[in-house]
Amino acid sequence: MIKKGAIKGDRITVTGKTLKENVAGAKIKNEEIIHPIEQPISPVGGLSILYGNIAQDGAVIKVGGVDPSVKTFRGKAICCDSQAQALELIDNGTVKKGHVVVIRYEGPQGGPGMPEMLAPTSKIVGRGLGKDVALITDGRFSGATRGIAIGHVSPEAAEGGNIALIEDGDEIVIDLPNRTLDLLVDDVTLEARRKHLKPFKSKISSGWLRRYTAFAKSANIGGTLMSNEEFEERKAERQAQEKN
Repeated sequence: MIKKGAIKGDRITVTGKTLKENVAGAKIKNEEIIHPIEQPISPVGGLSILYGNIAQDGAVIKVGGVDPSVKTFRGKAICCDSQAQALELIDNGTVKKGHVVVIRYEGPQGGPGMPEMLAPTSKIVGRGLGKDVALITDGRFSGATRGIAIGHVSPEAAEGGNIALIEDGDEIVIDLPNRTLDLLVDDVTLEARRKHLKPFKSKISSGWLRRYTAFAKSANIGGTLMSNEEFEERKAERQAQEKN
Protein backbone atom coordinates (compact mmCIF):
# COMPACT_ATOMS: atom_id res chain seq x y z
CA MET A 1 0.00 0.00 0.00
CA ILE A 2 2.97 2.29 0.57
CA LYS A 3 4.25 1.54 -2.95
CA LYS A 4 0.83 2.42 -4.38
CA GLY A 5 0.66 5.66 -2.40
CA ALA A 6 -2.34 4.55 -0.32
CA ILE A 7 -0.35 4.98 2.90
CA LYS A 8 2.35 7.55 3.61
CA GLY A 9 5.46 5.63 4.60
CA ASP A 10 7.45 8.57 5.89
CA ARG A 11 5.59 8.80 9.23
CA ILE A 12 7.73 8.10 12.27
CA THR A 13 6.60 5.20 14.49
CA VAL A 14 7.28 4.06 18.08
CA THR A 15 10.28 2.08 16.82
CA GLY A 16 12.06 5.32 16.01
CA LYS A 17 11.97 4.41 12.32
CA THR A 18 9.50 5.38 9.61
CA LEU A 19 6.71 3.02 8.60
CA LYS A 20 8.47 2.42 5.27
CA GLU A 21 11.68 1.44 7.06
CA ASN A 22 9.79 -0.92 9.37
CA VAL A 23 8.30 -2.93 6.49
CA ALA A 24 11.20 -2.66 4.03
CA GLY A 25 11.94 -6.39 4.18
CA ALA A 26 8.37 -7.64 4.57
CA LYS A 27 6.84 -10.08 2.08
CA ILE A 28 3.40 -11.66 1.74
CA LYS A 29 3.82 -15.38 2.46
CA ASN A 30 0.23 -16.42 1.66
CA GLU A 31 -1.71 -14.34 -0.84
CA GLU A 32 -4.93 -16.17 0.03
CA ILE A 33 -4.70 -14.64 3.50
CA ILE A 34 -3.23 -11.22 2.65
CA HIS A 35 -4.21 -10.30 -0.88
CA PRO A 36 -1.84 -8.18 -2.95
CA ILE A 37 -3.19 -4.72 -3.67
CA GLU A 38 -3.54 -5.64 -7.36
CA GLN A 39 -6.03 -8.41 -6.43
CA PRO A 40 -8.08 -7.13 -3.46
CA ILE A 41 -10.99 -9.00 -1.91
CA SER A 42 -13.04 -5.88 -2.66
CA PRO A 43 -12.27 -2.77 -4.73
CA VAL A 44 -13.70 -0.58 -1.93
CA GLY A 45 -13.13 -0.46 1.82
CA GLY A 46 -15.18 -2.25 4.45
CA LEU A 47 -16.91 0.94 5.62
CA SER A 48 -19.07 3.41 3.70
CA ILE A 49 -20.39 6.85 4.64
CA LEU A 50 -24.00 7.42 3.62
CA TYR A 51 -25.72 10.77 3.18
CA GLY A 52 -29.34 11.78 2.71
CA ASN A 53 -32.21 13.57 4.40
CA ILE A 54 -31.92 11.28 7.44
CA ALA A 55 -28.19 11.90 7.77
CA GLN A 56 -27.23 15.26 6.31
CA ASP A 57 -23.88 15.06 8.13
CA GLY A 58 -23.38 11.39 7.37
CA ALA A 59 -23.91 7.89 8.74
CA VAL A 60 -21.69 4.79 8.76
CA ILE A 61 -22.33 1.26 7.52
CA LYS A 62 -19.95 -1.70 7.58
CA VAL A 63 -20.57 -2.89 4.02
CA GLY A 64 -18.18 -5.76 4.67
CA GLY A 65 -20.78 -7.16 7.07
CA VAL A 66 -23.71 -6.87 4.64
CA ASP A 67 -24.71 -9.86 2.50
CA PRO A 68 -23.24 -9.24 -1.00
CA SER A 69 -26.69 -9.75 -2.56
CA VAL A 70 -28.02 -6.64 -0.79
CA LYS A 71 -27.38 -3.50 -2.82
CA THR A 72 -30.48 -1.52 -1.91
CA PHE A 73 -33.10 -1.92 0.79
CA ARG A 74 -36.52 -0.30 1.06
CA GLY A 75 -38.60 -0.82 4.16
CA LYS A 76 -41.02 0.67 6.64
CA ALA A 77 -39.81 2.32 9.82
CA ILE A 78 -40.49 0.94 13.25
CA CYS A 79 -39.30 3.58 15.72
CA CYS A 80 -37.66 3.12 19.11
CA ASP A 81 -36.46 5.86 21.44
CA SER A 82 -33.97 3.54 23.16
CA GLN A 83 -32.02 0.34 22.57
CA ALA A 84 -34.04 -1.40 25.29
CA GLN A 85 -37.28 -0.71 23.42
CA ALA A 86 -35.79 -2.08 20.20
CA LEU A 87 -34.69 -5.30 21.91
CA GLU A 88 -38.19 -5.80 23.25
CA LEU A 89 -39.78 -5.36 19.81
CA ILE A 90 -37.30 -7.77 18.21
CA ASP A 91 -37.77 -10.38 20.94
CA ASN A 92 -41.58 -10.31 20.88
CA GLY A 93 -41.75 -10.64 17.09
CA THR A 94 -43.03 -7.15 16.35
CA VAL A 95 -40.05 -6.60 14.04
CA LYS A 96 -40.66 -8.47 10.80
CA LYS A 97 -39.34 -8.74 7.25
CA GLY A 98 -39.40 -5.37 5.50
CA HIS A 99 -38.89 -3.29 8.63
CA VAL A 100 -36.25 -0.65 9.21
CA VAL A 101 -35.66 -0.50 12.96
CA VAL A 102 -34.93 3.10 13.97
CA ILE A 103 -33.11 3.46 17.31
CA ARG A 104 -32.68 7.10 18.33
CA TYR A 105 -31.65 9.21 21.31
CA GLU A 106 -28.57 7.01 21.69
CA GLY A 107 -26.00 9.43 20.21
CA PRO A 108 -23.28 11.40 22.04
CA GLN A 109 -25.85 13.64 23.77
CA GLY A 110 -28.78 11.25 23.86
CA GLY A 111 -27.01 8.07 25.06
CA PRO A 112 -25.16 9.74 26.57
CA GLY A 113 -21.90 8.70 24.98
CA MET A 114 -23.11 6.55 22.09
CA PRO A 115 -23.66 3.07 23.56
CA GLU A 116 -23.02 0.26 21.07
CA MET A 117 -25.92 -1.49 19.33
CA LEU A 118 -24.45 -4.96 18.92
CA ALA A 119 -27.30 -6.65 20.83
CA PRO A 120 -30.17 -5.66 18.49
CA THR A 121 -28.17 -6.39 15.33
CA SER A 122 -27.15 -9.78 16.72
CA LYS A 123 -30.77 -10.62 17.48
CA ILE A 124 -31.89 -9.59 13.98
CA VAL A 125 -29.23 -11.74 12.30
CA GLY A 126 -29.82 -14.56 14.78
CA ARG A 127 -33.47 -14.68 13.74
CA GLY A 128 -32.46 -15.11 10.11
CA LEU A 129 -33.46 -11.58 9.16
CA GLY A 130 -30.03 -10.26 8.22
CA LYS A 131 -31.09 -9.59 4.61
CA ASP A 132 -34.70 -8.67 5.36
CA VAL A 133 -34.52 -6.15 8.22
CA ALA A 134 -32.37 -3.02 8.37
CA LEU A 135 -31.42 -0.96 11.41
CA ILE A 136 -30.43 2.71 11.64
CA THR A 137 -29.33 4.52 14.78
CA ASP A 138 -27.57 7.61 16.05
CA GLY A 139 -25.70 5.24 18.37
CA ARG A 140 -22.67 3.16 17.37
CA PHE A 141 -21.75 -0.43 16.56
CA SER A 142 -18.99 -2.79 17.56
CA GLY A 143 -16.66 -4.42 15.06
CA ALA A 144 -18.64 -7.66 15.23
CA THR A 145 -21.82 -6.14 13.79
CA ARG A 146 -23.35 -7.83 10.74
CA GLY A 147 -26.37 -7.11 8.60
CA ILE A 148 -27.86 -3.92 7.16
CA ALA A 149 -26.88 -1.85 10.18
CA ILE A 150 -26.26 1.89 9.90
CA GLY A 151 -24.90 3.88 12.84
CA HIS A 152 -23.51 7.30 13.74
CA VAL A 153 -26.51 9.01 12.08
CA SER A 154 -25.77 12.74 12.26
CA PRO A 155 -27.27 15.05 13.37
CA GLU A 156 -28.55 12.86 16.20
CA ALA A 157 -32.11 12.91 17.52
CA ALA A 158 -31.11 14.83 20.66
CA GLU A 159 -29.88 17.64 18.39
CA GLY A 160 -33.17 17.69 16.52
CA GLY A 161 -31.83 15.69 13.57
CA ASN A 162 -34.33 14.30 11.10
CA ILE A 163 -34.01 10.84 12.64
CA ALA A 164 -36.16 12.28 15.44
CA LEU A 165 -38.92 13.09 12.94
CA ILE A 166 -39.36 9.57 11.54
CA GLU A 167 -42.71 7.94 12.31
CA ASP A 168 -43.80 4.30 12.25
CA GLY A 169 -44.65 3.24 8.71
CA ASP A 170 -42.51 5.85 6.96
CA GLU A 171 -40.60 4.37 4.03
CA ILE A 172 -36.81 4.46 4.13
CA VAL A 173 -34.46 3.68 1.25
CA ILE A 174 -30.86 2.52 1.72
CA ASP A 175 -28.77 2.61 -1.45
CA LEU A 176 -25.31 1.14 -0.91
CA PRO A 177 -23.81 1.68 -4.39
CA ASN A 178 -24.82 5.36 -4.32
CA ARG A 179 -24.18 5.66 -0.56
CA THR A 180 -27.48 7.30 0.32
CA LEU A 181 -29.92 7.03 3.22
CA ASP A 182 -33.28 8.68 2.58
CA LEU A 183 -36.64 9.05 4.25
CA LEU A 184 -39.43 9.15 1.65
CA VAL A 185 -41.24 12.02 3.36
CA ASP A 186 -41.38 15.50 1.82
CA ASP A 187 -39.78 18.53 3.43
CA VAL A 188 -43.12 20.22 4.13
CA THR A 189 -44.29 17.25 6.19
CA LEU A 190 -40.98 17.07 8.05
CA GLU A 191 -41.18 20.75 8.99
CA ALA A 192 -44.74 20.27 10.21
CA ARG A 193 -43.54 17.39 12.41
CA ARG A 194 -40.65 19.48 13.70
CA LYS A 195 -43.08 22.04 15.14
CA HIS A 196 -44.44 19.31 17.42
CA LEU A 197 -41.04 17.83 18.34
CA LYS A 198 -40.40 18.12 22.07
CA PRO A 199 -36.97 19.54 23.05
CA PHE A 200 -34.54 16.88 24.21
CA LYS A 201 -34.22 16.38 27.97
CA SER A 202 -31.33 14.32 29.25
CA LYS A 203 -32.03 11.15 31.23
CA ILE A 204 -28.97 12.07 33.35
CA SER A 205 -29.64 14.73 35.98
CA SER A 206 -26.25 15.20 37.68
CA GLY A 207 -22.54 14.39 37.65
CA TRP A 208 -19.98 14.28 34.86
CA LEU A 209 -22.27 12.44 32.46
CA ARG A 210 -24.74 15.30 32.76
CA ARG A 211 -21.94 17.73 31.92
CA TYR A 212 -20.86 15.60 28.97
CA THR A 213 -24.45 15.44 27.70
CA ALA A 214 -24.69 19.23 27.80
CA PHE A 215 -21.41 19.83 25.96
CA ALA A 216 -21.13 16.87 23.55
CA LYS A 217 -20.90 17.63 19.85
CA SER A 218 -22.19 15.50 16.98
CA ALA A 219 -20.82 12.04 16.13
CA ASN A 220 -19.60 13.16 12.72
CA ILE A 221 -16.97 15.33 14.45
CA GLY A 222 -16.12 12.74 17.05
CA GLY A 223 -18.47 13.50 19.95
CA THR A 224 -15.96 16.05 21.20
CA LEU A 225 -16.89 18.74 23.72
CA MET A 226 -17.96 22.22 22.63
CA SER A 227 -16.70 25.52 24.00
CA ASN A 228 -18.64 27.60 26.51
CA GLU A 229 -19.66 29.95 23.69
CA GLU A 230 -21.03 27.09 21.62
CA PHE A 231 -22.84 25.76 24.68
CA GLU A 232 -24.55 29.10 25.26
CA GLU A 233 -25.67 29.16 21.61
CA ARG A 234 -27.15 25.66 21.96
CA LYS A 235 -28.84 26.65 25.20
CA ALA A 236 -30.41 29.71 23.56
CA GLU A 237 -31.67 27.62 20.63
CA ARG A 238 -33.34 25.10 22.94
CA GLN A 239 -34.94 27.82 25.05
CA ALA A 240 -36.36 29.31 21.85
CA GLN A 241 -37.72 25.87 20.84
CA GLU A 242 -39.39 25.44 24.24
CA LYS A 243 -41.12 28.83 23.88
CA ASN A 244 -42.40 27.91 20.45
